Amino acid sequence: MQNLVTIAEGLRFPEGPVAMPDGSVILVEIAAGRVTRVGSDGNKTVVAEPGGGPNGLAVGPDGKLYCCNNGGFAWREAFGYLIPHGQADDYGGGRIERIDIATGYVETLYSEAVNAPLRARNDIVFDAHGGFWFTDHGKTRTRERDVTGVFYATADGRECREVIFPLENPNGIGLSPDGGTLYVSETFTRSLWAFDIIGPGQVAGGGPSGGSGGRFLYAPGGYAFFDSLGVEESGNICVATLGTGGITVISPRGGLVETVATDDPYTTNICWGGINHRTAFVTLSATGRLASANWARPGLRLAF
Repeated sequence: MQNLVTIAEGLRFPEGPVAMPDGSVILVEIAAGRVTRVGSDGNKTVVAEPGGGPNGLAVGPDGKLYCCNNGGFAWREAFGYLIPHGQADDYGGGRIERIDIATGYVETLYSEAVNAPLRARNDIVFDAHGGFWFTDHGKTRTRERDVTGVFYATADGRECREVIFPLENPNGIGLSPDGGTLYVSETFTRSLWAFDIIGPGQVAGGGPSGGSGGRFLYAPGGYAFFDSLGVEESGNICVATLGTGGITVISPRGGLVETVATDDPYTTNICWGGINHRTAFVTLSATGRLASANWARPGLRLAF
């Protein structure tokens, strides 16, 4: 990626970046079980230590952080890379957590849904109604892998339910600028799907009992797998891409806009901040870095 600048290093598999108004970025360190703030000068401070595997992160309508905790990975270190490898030995289930940024207090908002098990929460996005969508990536064990889906929940802790099932290791999730389309990436099928939203927590043709109801948009060729995603103001979907390493930019009609390369095979997420949301923040997870770059187009401003 041209003009890619490392802001911080020494992070333990960073993910879930959130650009804050003061110019800092709050992210998770999955392998360390903590949430960390990285200042514009690269200084790192601990926000909270939820343990397990904090993964996706978003600011809610109350100004608090909402965290998808996957329950923890096992890890391998080789050739200078830190890589997740299967389910943690002490895995006890995932959860949705709410974190007070000022105090670091962590509370479990959801540990189960009304109509499906929660295995490994992954990525999260709030809608304009104050509810949030999140993916459950599932856990991989030696000879089996969870079949999971996409959930919708309210920020008050009253409702959490599966809306889309089945999907194959759903990972990244985002909303179109008008809030009418939900985008979901699957890791191992390397597929990007679009779902038409017909109401808060509702999609057309989907449901937890009769197929996913999504529209296929795009899949890359070669050794490339999809991770988390962000959406541009223009509506393009920017999917962090594993294997080749980089960001795959896809139009809402399904065509490839561009591929932006990085030097980390576990490029896992992207968000935007700065003037006019033209600064992209990218997590380079295997090498433990947060980087920034001037982006060609502005990122979409999130609901909160």
